[in-house]
Amino acid sequence: MTEAAPSPSNTDAGSLPCPHWAETTDVAPPLDVCETCIEIGSDWMHLRQCLTCGRTGCCDNSPMRHATAHAKETGHPIIRSAEPGEHWAWCYPDEVAFIPGPDGWERVDEE
Repeated sequence: MTEAAPSPSNTDAGSLPCPHWAETTDVAPPLDVCETCIEIGSDWMHLRQCLTCGRTGCCDNSPMRHATAHAKETGHPIIRSAEPGEHWAWCYPDEVAFIPGPDGWERVDEE
């Protein structure tokens, strides 16, 4: 298993960094493989974890892009990096990145 990034901790709807965080749950630590790549015998570059169901998939730099495919197929909106030492999340519908802050995940606004 890889080192887990912080789990969603914002519970008050008013404190959510975007409305889609209401769909996230406290998922188990991510796997250290792309589940779908293993099933089909493909390679991956980096791993991402769905924060709705916990599925681990490969990134968009990987040939099969399973994390994004999972989000499109299921409507699960938010992923986080499953790479050791990386602590960020991404909301597909809002196209916004997040990093952990002292009170939970915080939106990264471009200036």
